[in-house]
Amino acid sequence: MKPLERDRAEIDRLDAEMAALYAQRMTVVRDIAARKQAEGLPVRDAAREQAILERNVCRIADPDLRPGYAALLRKQMAVSRAYQEKLLSRADLCVQLAETVCPIYLKDGALHEADRYLDLNRRVCIVTDDGTPSAYAATLAARCASPLIVTVPAGEGSKSVSVWADLLQRMQSAGLKRCDCVAAVGGGVVGDLAGFAAASYLRGIDCYQIPTTLLAMADASVGGKTALNLGGVKNAVGAFRQPRAVLIDTTVLKTLPPRQLANGLAEILKMSLTSDPALFALLRQPLPPLRDALLRALAVKLAVVEQDEREAGLRRVLNFGHTLGHGIEAACGGKLLHGECVGLGMLPMCAPHLRRQVEAALTDLGLPIRAEFDPEIALSAISHDKKADAGGIQTVRVDEIGRWRMETASLSDLRPMLNGLLLNR
Repeated sequence: MKPLERDRAEIDRLDAEMAALYAQRMTVVRDIAARKQAEGLPVRDAAREQAILERNVCRIADPDLRPGYAALLRKQMAVSRAYQEKLLSRADLCVQLAETVCPIYLKDGALHEADRYLDLNRRVCIVTDDGTPSAYAATLAARCASPLIVTVPAGEGSKSVSVWADLLQRMQSAGLKRCDCVAAVGGGVVGDLAGFAAASYLRGIDCYQIPTTLLAMADASVGGKTALNLGGVKNAVGAFRQPRAVLIDTTVLKTLPPRQLANGLAEILKMSLTSDPALFALLRQPLPPLRDALLRALAVKLAVVEQDEREAGLRRVLNFGHTLGHGIEAACGGKLLHGECVGLGMLPMCAPHLRRQVEAALTDLGLPIRAEFDPEIALSAISHDKKADAGGIQTVRVDEIGRWRMETASLSDLRPMLNGLLLNR
């Protein structure tokens, strides 16, 4: 065996030992979590973590290796902490990343007892819009120790640098500090705006997402994407920052108008087509059970986000339907909702035999399969898409339910697809 091969074999052996030790360590961490829960102790013990760091770094004889080992140990403790938080959470679902956990609560009437799930014993900037019933923000404010309600105009216009700057100024004037938080109460626009404000204020404070539309519940509130529009380009400015928690009060769905329910079901349909045939079958029922469908859709998104938080690869599957959809949304002059545009954008990305099934599903859910828009305006918007590069535009294709693939397309490839979605064509 050559020396290089021998050294690599030794590395492989040590890696196997480290994996076995990691599994053993996390078993003990699980037991510690149970004991902490029984004794009412917090997950984090900063003093003990610092002591562990100091004691173990000294065991590394080579001073050049100590900084790297210290970083590795901090990461290890963060992973253990996140694992304990997930084990102790009362959440229905959890996004578990390397160093953080985002619990997701789906509860009837959760808004009326939000302080059971969220830390509201501090200053809370509640961001909402004038299209969301004001009672929702008022109900949350009643559970907060020191609330500030900021209401912005409804619509995409509020995802702007000027509205964001005004919001930051309101937060600063109210004296919010790093220990305080932001709570987004509304749809996707409010979630994006409030999330980016929280991510940027004082280099980052806690944010709670409290979505009040099915679209935001199924998609925008979960995953940590925050964004503003800039120069007519959708989501051109933003940051990845996980919310501290997501609180979904499922009773608000009972007051949503049918078109808004259908708008959200489009995103759930998207999840089913790429990743969950059983969810697609559920949506094809005459009266799809919304809570069950929402849970399955969120499970799909969580699995993707946990593997690819910052959209380096796998997370692009969540853009199914969005390449054309964002273009149509820019070109239709506000006549169509986001989910309606995404539904349209999915159709050309499906294999011909599947497209017929998807058209039937969209129709039954109350979503359009044709629309009036200017395809050239749509193409111009698509050319500025974040997924566009010198080689073309990355698109997600689905050939059969539950299986997807990436394919690069040019603007000339997309033009006939858009034309095929025009009304009376």
